[in-house]
Amino acid sequence: MDHHLPRHKFFIFFILFILFTPPSYSLPDSTSLARKADRLHSKIISVDSHNDTPLRMVQPGFDIGVRHDARKERSKVDLVRMKEGGLDGAFFAVFVSQGKCDTSSYRKVKERAMMLFDTIHASVGRHGDMAEIAVSVDDARRLKKEDKRMVFIGIENGYAIGKDLTLLEKYYRRGARYITLCHTKNNDICDSSTDTVFNDGLSAFGKEVVKEMNRLGMMIDVSHASDQSFFDVLAISEAPVIASHSCARALCNNPRNLDDKMLEALAAHGGVIQMCILSDYVKTPDPNPKRDSARAALRAKYNGFEGLSEEEMKQARKEWYALDDLYPQKLATVADVADHIDHIVSVAGIDHVGIGTDFDGGGGVSGCYDATEMKNITIELLRRGYSGSDIRKIWGGNLFRVMKETEKIAGRHHG
Repeated sequence: MDHHLPRHKFFIFFILFILFTPPSYSLPDSTSLARKADRLHSKIISVDSHNDTPLRMVQPGFDIGVRHDARKERSKVDLVRMKEGGLDGAFFAVFVSQGKCDTSSYRKVKERAMMLFDTIHASVGRHGDMAEIAVSVDDARRLKKEDKRMVFIGIENGYAIGKDLTLLEKYYRRGARYITLCHTKNNDICDSSTDTVFNDGLSAFGKEVVKEMNRLGMMIDVSHASDQSFFDVLAISEAPVIASHSCARALCNNPRNLDDKMLEALAAHGGVIQMCILSDYVKTPDPNPKRDSARAALRAKYNGFEGLSEEEMKQARKEWYALDDLYPQKLATVADVADHIDHIVSVAGIDHVGIGTDFDGGGGVSGCYDATEMKNITIELLRRGYSGSDIRKIWGGNLFRVMKETEKIAGRHHG
């Protein structure tokens, strides 16, 4: 008996198979997307515009060149995990918490800032085979070729300069390439997004700070600034500005985020918003009264974590982490992060969005909890149809454009 199909029946079967079998490329699977992300990260320069890792680096025993465990140690970034996650570089923040605005406090905060600069330079210097301090786009390109991580420096909270404009140049010479003008409280430069009205935006001193930063070639960071402060900066700055770690307010109604008018204004001024992945700014948290009240009590106990000594901060951090274990938070996801990027692109355009995780300062979502998982953002963007060119811009191209424009404007000041 012939077990073969007659030729005409075989032909019909073959046509039906072709018609009703979906092509393998119609829905790319996770493996192919991951491979594509790997290839992309090998070519592009990926930069995270905001990490608070120096707060780890000042702790006894922490080595930036050793792999740490995000779940056990809470640490999100080190040089080993950056490489694993395809992250070429990051801006490490010289963060100073807001204290009193008086001469004694200014002296202490300057000492704190200088100590953090020393720590960053020394820590990175111990691992010259793995990383270097970077201060320019040219540095970034060279270090990418050498397969080294690049550590840029930003200052979080302009309180670090007190009321001394000359400190701006000192910090610039130590490697600072942006300053976040304020933090969670008002300072002498401007009002914060999470405080009452004091300066009514940018103060007279703040206007001088903006002009001096333009002259030096230091990017101005408006994350944490009040809406009025934001618009005042745009009205004065010759250079485009950045929001180093902020999200879209339309998707998460938090005063730390930028509304659509702000996104449009930032883009019109040539600036860039670096998408933050601190969960509370990405997605409004589900109600968790016990967690909220326990956190509020801890904030009150430690003066909103402002003006604390190193020992007090260490204890506050320990108690804060204990609350996380006791009342675990349901984190936003990588998909939620991509929703914000989609929205920002639709409002401001693809040339005005980047990524600033706020790792080691509260940043981390489900699927991108530490530096090892950075490519998951790329995979999600690829899944949504973003091109390699788009992703190159998001992962650093847009931020580098602002850096170069800021340097160019400074060059005009210096003749």
